[in-house]
Amino acid sequence: MAISSPGIGSNLDVNGIVAKLMTVEQQPLTLLAQKEASYQAKLSGYGSLGGALSSFQTALSGLTNLSKFQNFVATPADTTIMTASAASTAVPGTYSVTVGALAQAQTLRAAGQVSTTATIGAGTATTLTFQFGTFAAGAFTQDPAQATGSVTINSTNNSLQGIRDAVNAANIGVTATIINDGSAAPNRLVLTSNKTGANSTMKITAGAGGDATVTGLLSYDPALVQSMTQTAAAQDASVTINGVAVSSASNLVTGAIQGVTLSLAKIGTTNLNVVRDTGSVQTAVQAFVKAYNDINSTLANLTAYNPTTKQAGPLLGDSAVRNIQAQIRRTLSSPLAGLSGSLTTLSQIGVAFQKDGTLGLDATKLQSAITNNFNDIASLLAAVGKPTDSLVNYVSATGNAKAGSYAVNVSTLATQSKTIGSINLNPPAVNTMIAAGTTVTVAVDGISASVALTAGSYTGTQLATLIQSAINGTAAFSSAGSSVAASVDAVTGFLSITSNRYGSASSVSMGSGTGTAVATFMGTPTTSAGLDAAGTIDGVAAGGSGQYLTGAAGSATDGLKIQITGGGTGARGVINYSQGYANNLNNLVSQFLASPGLISSQTDGLNRSLKDIAKRRDAMNLRLTAIEKNYRTQFTSLDVLIGQMSQTSSYLTQQLANLPKVTG
Repeated sequence: MAISSPGIGSNLDVNGIVAKLMTVEQQPLTLLAQKEASYQAKLSGYGSLGGALSSFQTALSGLTNLSKFQNFVATPADTTIMTASAASTAVPGTYSVTVGALAQAQTLRAAGQVSTTATIGAGTATTLTFQFGTFAAGAFTQDPAQATGSVTINSTNNSLQGIRDAVNAANIGVTATIINDGSAAPNRLVLTSNKTGANSTMKITAGAGGDATVTGLLSYDPALVQSMTQTAAAQDASVTINGVAVSSASNLVTGAIQGVTLSLAKIGTTNLNVVRDTGSVQTAVQAFVKAYNDINSTLANLTAYNPTTKQAGPLLGDSAVRNIQAQIRRTLSSPLAGLSGSLTTLSQIGVAFQKDGTLGLDATKLQSAITNNFNDIASLLAAVGKPTDSLVNYVSATGNAKAGSYAVNVSTLATQSKTIGSINLNPPAVNTMIAAGTTVTVAVDGISASVALTAGSYTGTQLATLIQSAINGTAAFSSAGSSVAASVDAVTGFLSITSNRYGSASSVSMGSGTGTAVATFMGTPTTSAGLDAAGTIDGVAAGGSGQYLTGAAGSATDGLKIQITGGGTGARGVINYSQGYANNLNNLVSQFLASPGLISSQTDGLNRSLKDIAKRRDAMNLRLTAIEKNYRTQFTSLDVLIGQMSQTSSYLTQQLANLPKVTG
């Protein structure tokens, strides 16, 4: 007889019995689930720790920069006359400033036209050349720092609107507008230099063979023909600072007061007060204390135990977290190396550990340190390099550099590449004639381009100005940040062109293109390559690039970068390099968060454990399925057997009951 449902044959609760047996069998799964939950909690805890350490590092990174502690504030008494800003190189003091004139750009106005769209002239192609420079003593001198530009007017754009649009599209440093003055011929083309200052006076000339009407409308030579009318002269700003007269091409005056930029607004007199930005230092120190206390609080919460709720933090007793806590506190408690100032500990600026393990700030001590030792505060927090040679600058350092005092020795000073001609261009030499359509092929710092030279007759100085302006105004060079300086030697009269970059990456050469040959004004030029600086830091050969020397890999100065801006070869003093607490903590946290690092090694281990648990659970589930099947098979067999025995019992009982009764 087949059993259709477990227990029918025997009246046994087979499902219940199997379920209870399987509960016992599944206890290892429960233990695995508990382990998995524990690992997941730790993994989440490490995620919180990693996020907190990243936030800690972000807060610290703003404190590792030396400039954070070297800010100055420049405050004018009358901000309607000017505003001011100060850099870290400023010098505290009070200055009397009188603004006598504001810088302004030159504006030229053309003769009025009845229509803005009517054609002007016959449409003959006319090339207008724009030069910028100064006009004094009846002569125009081009500014070599401003490129010559040109605009071609032809039958496609020979209307007032067309000329305006062509000038603006050429992007040559001039803005063209049309003004309607309400007269019979009201429409006037107005050209304004984009730069202020006396050295931005415009000279507009037309090439030979151009349209006479266009030429007659737009030509402007301050020394000769002036078809356009000047409505505003190019003018420098004039300022008197503590009795010293200063002129500036811009209303942003830089360099007159060390480290201070003045933004002139109107004529008048006011005082300017330059003081150290002590507020930013106080804010920086407060930020440092807060950053530590925040990470300290996070670490405490992750490792805490609440006896009331009997809840433990996910990383309670974790050795890695204890290691992190210990290293952070040890870094804060360890003395700094390489300090050259009077401040050597955080407690001297009012920062100290409290009984609860947090950092506290004594505002009185901090203010005293700001008042008496302002320049030394930065060394306690940031990475600072202090060279003893004024022509050696500290630039930066990597985390590999160690604090200390290191001797600097320079064997080679950086140089710029230069090409020098061999023809005397000084008076009374005949002026150089540049033919129309002349181009030269110029290579600067590895970039080569064709450069157009404006036709004309040039003295040596004028030719140098033309060449410098033309090269620096070429987009291929300006977009790459490459430029040159051109000049004529006062003694030899030789034209020289010098790359403004230092080192082996610096190069400059010139060759003929079309029109006037380079040999006409350069003869047989001599070219010298740029040299990188070379020398040692702490007696170990440093890497040289341009004016920069960088400490050798593996040495105590690994990654320490300095700039040699001048001076001579030989011993150049020492650089005292120190690493402040914020810098050291920043480097330490970088190690914690690195891959591989302390955090990643722990999380990798936890993830491996979780994967192992998943594999064990899958294997155990397969085993439990087999066990349950076996239990059910056994109990089904038992059920069938008991059912059969029960039937046999019933049959025997019936048979016995039917037997004849024996009577005595």
